[in-house]
Amino acid sequence: MKHPVAEANEESPFGSLTPDEFYTRHSVTHGSEFITNSRGLNLFTQWWTPLPPVELIGAVCVVHGFTGESSWFVQLTAVHIAKHGFAVCAIDHQGHGFSDGLVAHIPDINPVVDDCVSFFDSFLGRHVPPHLPSFIYAESLGGAIALLLTLRWGDSAPNRSFHGVVLNGAMCGISDKFKPPWPLEHLLDAAAFLVPTWQVVPTRGSLLGVSFKEEWKRKLAAASPRRPTEAASRDCAGIVEGVQRSAGEVRGSEGSVSDCPRRRRRDLRSGLRGGAARTRGE
Repeated sequence: MKHPVAEANEESPFGSLTPDEFYTRHSVTHGSEFITNSRGLNLFTQWWTPLPPVELIGAVCVVHGFTGESSWFVQLTAVHIAKHGFAVCAIDHQGHGFSDGLVAHIPDINPVVDDCVSFFDSFLGRHVPPHLPSFIYAESLGGAIALLLTLRWGDSAPNRSFHGVVLNGAMCGISDKFKPPWPLEHLLDAAAFLVPTWQVVPTRGSLLGVSFKEEWKRKLAAASPRRPTEAASRDCAGIVEGVQRSAGEVRGSEGSVSDCPRRRRRDLRSGLRGGAARTRGE
């Protein structure tokens, strides 16, 4: 069964189809709603479930990455998982996708983790019977958020546990090959504070260039109306520093932007029902 990305083109993740035609083609239903978090921000959430005769066999909560959103590339993977029998849900972090906030600006990662915990717990309670297994799928910076989420999940949602986590290119560190040259790296604090809406990210090479190997995928990513801000560079570095202090067990290989050294180890079982988190290099 082909991944839905095979039908995408450089202009739309749905290719030549409308969203409804795309969902029907892949035998899934789609729903969405805005929720309001404790900070008064309206956050966009959506979900995909399999159509009969496919039987529901579990749930997957999706966490998108840095400058990403749940309606672009991530949605294709969500649909692919859903048509195999899983109820899949995702949330646009503040400042991402259709959610409120400065574009790609996350001054503090902890409230974002709380948003994920709240929505995922609500979705699982409404759509997934408690006897079915639940998993997390996360990409890039979403992997770091997922690690913090699992560490917090046991206390925040004690009645339900995740059975596993799939981390695709988890950003538990920023590769030295991607960091801006000295002294620009050390000037990001001042730039982010003084001009948080400046839409420039000084790095070694373009973000799209190192994130996507195929030219048409770079064009599709560029077709998204969202762009990162200067503050986002510093936010990303600060988030990663926090994850390195509190992240759980991580296994994986080094990516272009993400950096997950194998030496980082810690127990994740407070939020998982057995098993461990594993990373898959992009």
